[in-house]
Amino acid sequence: MSDPLASAPRQSIYRQPGLLPFLIGRLAAVGAIQIQAVVVAWQVYEMTRDPLSLAYVGLAQFVPMLLLLIPAGDLIDRYDRKLILALSWAVEALCSGLLAWLALSGSQSAHAIYAVLALFGCARAFSGPALQSLLPQIVPREQLAAAIAANSMIMRGATIVGPLVGGGLYAWGGAGATYGVCLACLLVGLAMLSQVAVLYADKSTSLETTSWKRFVAGIAFIRFRPVILGTISLDLFAVLLGGVVALLPVYASDVLQVGPEGLGALRSAIAIGEVGVGLYLSVRPFDRRVGLTMFIAVGVFGVANLVFSLSSLYWLSFAALMVAGGADMVSVYIRSTLVQFSTPDAMRGRVNAVNMLFISSSNELGEFRAGSFAAWFGVVAAAVGGSLCTLAVVGAWMWGFKQLRTLDRFAEASSLPAGDAGGHGDDSAEEHRALSSRPS
Repeated sequence: MSDPLASAPRQSIYRQPGLLPFLIGRLAAVGAIQIQAVVVAWQVYEMTRDPLSLAYVGLAQFVPMLLLLIPAGDLIDRYDRKLILALSWAVEALCSGLLAWLALSGSQSAHAIYAVLALFGCARAFSGPALQSLLPQIVPREQLAAAIAANSMIMRGATIVGPLVGGGLYAWGGAGATYGVCLACLLVGLAMLSQVAVLYADKSTSLETTSWKRFVAGIAFIRFRPVILGTISLDLFAVLLGGVVALLPVYASDVLQVGPEGLGALRSAIAIGEVGVGLYLSVRPFDRRVGLTMFIAVGVFGVANLVFSLSSLYWLSFAALMVAGGADMVSVYIRSTLVQFSTPDAMRGRVNAVNMLFISSSNELGEFRAGSFAAWFGVVAAAVGGSLCTLAVVGAWMWGFKQLRTLDRFAEASSLPAGDAGGHGDDSAEEHRALSSRPS
């Protein structure tokens, strides 16, 4: 990898040119997204009083992401990642402006909100993998793990402050003013992104292949590595089946009866747990038994969601969500480190697009699953059943992905032999083997 500062003395990651603007910009953008998520969920449920409407909030964002993530990953590998991220944030800012206009005009159409969220989902298809792929181009490889931890902390901090601000602003100034704050935050993110210095990018590869072959190469890279496949698919199904975030407006309104401020606090409880564990990991990082630790963390996530599902006490619900957030932080830390360290820079866009597709499926499609089941079977039954499914997934994946379960150190993942390519002899397999052998 190109390293123009290789001869300079090693310095703190926060003194790396571009990292602080990147982190500040992401803090502003993620904060805007978190504020907007709280307001949209509460506003739509207040309009309809129908849990199924919350399912459509997730579905409206997921469908365009599903359609665009794979071509987005290919574009991110071929073009300027910083420019793609800037354009994505600009479209997200436009969406916040449109939501503000709908709210201030007095619109009571949930369908109009769904349409804006679909455009927002298109932008997120590009911004998610672009963000993940840009970070390794900002810091040298030896500082990448520390930068990932710092980036995770910033994101979790935004997920604490964002929902609290969103709930408070909605109660105080209404939806229009709150969406205006989201717009302002995204513009701040764009201003910070313009100051980011990209110093560690590999030279772009000139592989003469079609978009389809490049897509197949990205899928093959993940398929041939059971550790990466097991890691991201575990997160997919655990959150898809057991996530409770989409049901928080119903719990806040009908079960716990705490209003929009309480909804913001409940969403922040998850992030409080994440940040608490993240702070501990920044002081006491671990690099032993990482595979087994991730399975335990996802199991704790399922148990904590089960406690929340059965609780009618606000303090117990808050505490259960904090524990779930802390367990999720361990899982995110392990998954992010495995994916980034095991993927060459020339393929990061495609691999991170697939990873983002799995994450988006677990989040947005998980919201549709939760809202639909709540409408059909009741909110408590939907939440309890989903939590039990998460625990079942943990058991099945521990049995099916032995290589991941027995993985000891992060570095071992990149040195494990790839799985059998199944006799692929086309250009995509050749690209996969070529990129796998290149240093990243």
